[in-house]
Amino acid sequence: MKVKAAEKKSKPKANKRNEKTAKKRKLEEIDASSEDEGIELKDTRTSDEPVPKKTKWINKQRVLVLCARGINHRDRHLMKDLKSLMPHHRSEPKMERWKTLSVVNEMSEMKHCNKVVLFEGRRKRDLYMWLANVKEGPSVKFLIENVNTMGEMKLTGNCLRGSRPILSFDQEFTKQPHLAVIKELLTQIFGVPNHHPKSQPFIDRVISFTCLDNRIWYRHFQVLSEDGGLAEIGPRFVLNPIRIFEGSFCGNPIWENPTYQSPAKHRQLLRKAAKDKYLNKQKQKIDNVVNAPKHTHDFDPHADVFQGDVHKKAQELVSKDNQIKAKEAKRKAIEEQHARMSKKEEMKKLKKLAQTKKVNKVQNKKSKPSKVNSKKAKSNSKSKSSAQECE
Repeated sequence: MKVKAAEKKSKPKANKRNEKTAKKRKLEEIDASSEDEGIELKDTRTSDEPVPKKTKWINKQRVLVLCARGINHRDRHLMKDLKSLMPHHRSEPKMERWKTLSVVNEMSEMKHCNKVVLFEGRRKRDLYMWLANVKEGPSVKFLIENVNTMGEMKLTGNCLRGSRPILSFDQEFTKQPHLAVIKELLTQIFGVPNHHPKSQPFIDRVISFTCLDNRIWYRHFQVLSEDGGLAEIGPRFVLNPIRIFEGSFCGNPIWENPTYQSPAKHRQLLRKAAKDKYLNKQKQKIDNVVNAPKHTHDFDPHADVFQGDVHKKAQELVSKDNQIKAKEAKRKAIEEQHARMSKKEEMKKLKKLAQTKKVNKVQNKKSKPSKVNSKKAKSNSKSKSSAQECE
């Protein structure tokens, strides 16, 4: 009886194994048939005919999204928002500051990624973003300005997670060559590949890139209806391009923004302007006092001496004389201060001129050959001419 019970228990296990193997074979046959559905093979084919294209996932773009240590909380939320919009991304922990940027290429190769988006923070204020093509280049460095994340904006729009976006570019991207390079990088990074395993087969959102004031404005919308109704979802930010390099995080700079000004320099200029504002106010006050007329109305000060009480009139005249003397003393002190300020300004101008002359002299010395070399060249030319005459 025990033997028969053991046989009964072993039979259902064997049946389950057979069913599993049968299901696997069916799934493999279905996958093979689905891959070959769109391909019709001919009986004979010449060598000149092109090979039929596959209809499945061909564009295998993978984007590595990471950041360096030292970014702000808002910048970190922006990075998370971009990750949620790109189903073809691969994440990596924070990169240490002491590591060079060439290490990112090795990280991307380990993760089997073609493109890289690197966020780099400075002073907990400024955010820089690198977009790079890993194997051949190029790479672009941006300064991100006016950051607004999805959590801050709280807009009404909503879209399907993992859906494929429509990328909309301004006409300026076709007019200038450096913008054409940036456009190609943006399309390869933000464009979700067709038939990606983590993507959804729907198109219900639009990402727009517009060029204005030498900057690229990023906006994200949801498609509400077929008529073209849009609702903004976020995030929002502005890309200020700085440089385009030939390689991936290395190489010679192909293009450089002539109008770019670092945020630290901008803050320094604002502080200087605030300081000069106070000095200009003080200077204007002194100039008004110095340039004011001394005598506005020439009245006779002793015309009303004999009208009224004599003692009171005498006291009034004495007080007036004292006031006039005090005003003259103040005026002299202000004039001396004005003269000192003008001398300081003249000295500053002379120092600047001297510095510029020194710089020009150094540059001229580097560009012009030395006198010794010129004398040697002259002597060599004379010796050559004499030798030719002897011949």
